[in-house]
Amino acid sequence: MPVRPLRIAAATAAALSLTAVAACGGTGGGSSSADSVTVYSADGLGDWFTTQFKAFEDETGISVDYVEGGSGEVVSRADKEKSNPQMDVLVTLPPFIQQADEKGLIGDTRPAGIDALPAEAKADDGHYVTLADNYFTMIRGTRVSPEPTSWDDLLAPRFAQRIQYSTPGQAGDGTALMLLVQHLYGEQGGLDYLTRLQANNVGPSASTGKLGPKVGTGELSVANSDVQMALAAIKNDKAAYETFIPTGPHGERVTLSLPYAMAEAADAPHGANAQKLIDFLMSVDVQKTLADDAFGVSARTDVHATGSNADAITAAVDGAQIWQPDWNDVNERFDALVEAYGKATGQ
Repeated sequence: MPVRPLRIAAATAAALSLTAVAACGGTGGGSSSADSVTVYSADGLGDWFTTQFKAFEDETGISVDYVEGGSGEVVSRADKEKSNPQMDVLVTLPPFIQQADEKGLIGDTRPAGIDALPAEAKADDGHYVTLADNYFTMIRGTRVSPEPTSWDDLLAPRFAQRIQYSTPGQAGDGTALMLLVQHLYGEQGGLDYLTRLQANNVGPSASTGKLGPKVGTGELSVANSDVQMALAAIKNDKAAYETFIPTGPHGERVTLSLPYAMAEAADAPHGANAQKLIDFLMSVDVQKTLADDAFGVSARTDVHATGSNADAITAAVDGAQIWQPDWNDVNERFDALVEAYGKATGQ
């Protein structure tokens, strides 16, 4: 499923351990109740989910058990549970949604109103859809001076043990960082760059969401993130950092699309409830809340965001090229890419 560039209203467009959370009275991590549904999700949308899951329970009487972790972690957990499925709905980033599909963990996913989704927001095999569009970014502490603005700046000795990024192969944002650097510097050149960056890198992290607070407190100077997660933390948690898209070796600023993709589990224990939740989350009324409540961008063609949050999303990617990887190709080469990364960096 390709992903598409930022689409908001014309007026603004011009301008590791897994955590199980019992949401809305659920038990967390899978429930046998006929009046429940279990969601495994990559981190980033937790606050928005809390509100929407409560509204869903109020409307349907169905409670939501919510399990959150790194993009790869939630897929790995579902795979380990394949003989005794607990997951009803999966939300994760590429290429992990493609990985879940390849492992047979997800099946037909057709939300009500699917015709309002463009082809690029639906998997060719009908197994997942875009819940919210999103984009890669880096974050830097507001007290860091001088501010790093390029990828090469991050190699400076002053950032020794002051940078951390989530681990490629485990986290969606970390995998995106690896792919983007290779896109900018060439595949081997990107590995060479990441090898040099190791002198400043604190070490592995399976979850991008754990890095933002460290930048906010000053423990780190720079980390990777994504636009949705970072802007939400800056506004809601008063996080003391800002987003930036570093310039590449030729002065270009490039980001990539990182949509939250959603799918119904192939063997969902509560399939009917899963369908109801997917329909609810993809409905016009709920999709309209993405920008205002979560800094997400709806993929629906009949939902157009306006307001200060939509403006902030636009500003975060302003002037940057939006690169769209061939995620199916990335998935096919995934093991080799991650293995090469590990050999180059020792992680």
